[in-house]
Amino acid sequence: MSRRNALETRPLAGALGAEIPGIDLREAAPDDWSRIREAFLEHLVLFFPGQSLTPTTLAAVGANFGDLAFYPFIEAVDEEPHVIPIVKEAHETKNFGEGWHSDTTYTEVPPKATVLYAVEVPQVGGDTLFANMYQAFESLSPGMRAFLEPLKAVHSSAARRGGGRAEGNEFDGVTFKNRDQPLEAVHPIVRTHPDTGRKALYIDALHTARIDGWSAEESAPVLEYLYRHKSRPELTCRYQWAPGTLAVWDNRAAQHYAMNDYHGHRRSMLRLSIAGDRPV
Repeated sequence: MSRRNALETRPLAGALGAEIPGIDLREAAPDDWSRIREAFLEHLVLFFPGQSLTPTTLAAVGANFGDLAFYPFIEAVDEEPHVIPIVKEAHETKNFGEGWHSDTTYTEVPPKATVLYAVEVPQVGGDTLFANMYQAFESLSPGMRAFLEPLKAVHSSAARRGGGRAEGNEFDGVTFKNRDQPLEAVHPIVRTHPDTGRKALYIDALHTARIDGWSAEESAPVLEYLYRHKSRPELTCRYQWAPGTLAVWDNRAAQHYAMNDYHGHRRSMLRLSIAGDRPV
């Protein structure tokens, strides 16, 4: 199989997402990575099935998308300080990321991208949904777009919605840290992508506390409308994981939702953050 065939992208939906089968990312050449990064900007989330990665090789693969970043609230695995475990044991009922969101928007400089690698997944369930925030913004009325563009929103790690660290949940396969140090940041509700120049909606129900300068009560009607709007089915794709699949998504223009429909089964993933830039 030629490299061109190996790197053929298979779109998953009209809105976003593509699978790239037939390539071992550990052996990808510089030209391969150039094309992968182009596909990343075009499709917003890419999936590479059939990988065989350790935490160390996962970090090496992820570094091709940019500098590695640390996640603030979970202890890393022993082998690699940038890689964290995302584990739901069979007896647990809560999971990570159960709600539409971009990762760690409560930090001053949120990650450019997130890399997630499937180690163990249930036979059925545990899919992840993704949504295109370019299209979420562009499909609003001209009046709403003009209203939103000057606004900023307050994002907080203390927001208690959607599971994970913010709700104080415990997970047997994960060790939390810094739980007494909530983080807060203010970002534009509409951010401009630094690579494409396109505008994307940048609020989410897990981390956005209120519109900056507004009360939470005043903010709620606007934010709740946007939360519903940006998760419309035509803006999304859905992916069923298999062990050995690696995903990377653009945290600046895509949001994701981890389905929690596999109680009684174990799901184990490794996650890596790619350093980003301050939203503008």
